[in-house]
Amino acid sequence: MSDKEVLVKVEGLSKKFCKDLRTGLWYGVQDLFTNFMGNKNERTLRDKEFWALQDINFELKRGECLGLIGHNGAGKSTLLKILNGLIKPDAGKVTIKGRVGALIELGAGFNPILTGRENIYNNGAILGFTREEIDNKLDEIIDFAEIREFIDMPVQHYSSGMKVRLGFAVAAQIQPDVLLIDEVLAVGDMGFVLKCFKTIDDILPHTAIIFVSHNMPMVSRICNKLILLNKGEMQYFRNDVAKGIDKYYSGFINNFSNVLMDEGFLKLISIYINTEEKNNLPQLNWGDDLQLILKFQALKKILQPHICIIIFDKEQRPVASLELNKKTDLTVSSDGYFEFKVTHKKLQLSKGIYSINLIVYKDYYKKPILRINSVLNFQVKHRDDIWQPFLLSSTFVNKFN
Repeated sequence: MSDKEVLVKVEGLSKKFCKDLRTGLWYGVQDLFTNFMGNKNERTLRDKEFWALQDINFELKRGECLGLIGHNGAGKSTLLKILNGLIKPDAGKVTIKGRVGALIELGAGFNPILTGRENIYNNGAILGFTREEIDNKLDEIIDFAEIREFIDMPVQHYSSGMKVRLGFAVAAQIQPDVLLIDEVLAVGDMGFVLKCFKTIDDILPHTAIIFVSHNMPMVSRICNKLILLNKGEMQYFRNDVAKGIDKYYSGFINNFSNVLMDEGFLKLISIYINTEEKNNLPQLNWGDDLQLILKFQALKKILQPHICIIIFDKEQRPVASLELNKKTDLTVSSDGYFEFKVTHKKLQLSKGIYSINLIVYKDYYKKPILRINSVLNFQVKHRDDIWQPFLLSSTFVNKFN
């Protein structure tokens, strides 16, 4: 077989569901009869129906890993279930060559009353392997899953992490031609996830992988192609994974603040970044100065508030705090207003969208009086797409010159 052989081909794939069970059952009976003459309703919606997937087209070759991303309800799991043969499409065609391994639901494919060892043989047989082939891989599977002590215990007594380790071990060690993975790696601990990444790197040259996840660093780590689904339609399909992930994140940008605590001492009047905006999103080039202007109104007498500004990345992980001078006096006007500017020179956050959380303490002894999450979003622009939180300025010197 060719190294660049197409293993998965999806043509005009569509799937619809009915919101009402009784109506859906009636449509199913109708379709049983019309299918003999060619289903005239396969491309049209009837009352109470909606498209879970509509007109999906793509190819996946050996050695390619396709990231499948989208918001909840976008159709990702439906597409994976069709590819795995669990449900039938209403229209279109799916062609898959070779053996298919799938990790699409926690514990899926396991018989809970059978032991881990017995389930290994069951899963291997489903994939089309002989008992002898499974015997040769058995020790590798058990060692990879790290459950040798519990391998002869019924799977129904396994923890969620143990089920994931066993399922991935079977799928990876037996090395199917096509491997489907749906979010289950999020259950494993970091050590096991890193081992899974290493295994995926090893088997990818001989396999086609479809990887579904909401964890964008994971997607960027292992995928070389990307599909972004939105309400069942393909919004993006290219090899530029970073650009697709940016489109995914743009769907979360909003302009409202989440006030978690307000003791009535202060009111935030305004907060903005002194830079140009695009689509109501402040934009900075990498290396620009970050100038943040805040205006408050004091509603109660307060001696010296201590203000904390925290920057979060797209995954809502805290990446930095802005250091404020604790001894600076804030001049309050007669009507209780005060305004100040915070400047950070030569911003070196990597390309992406960030949000700002604001916490105000009554004094330096940490008595919080106001806390607002995602009070402001901003974007850092750069030509390079990287997933490390910082892109640090550096100078290269050739010592032989």
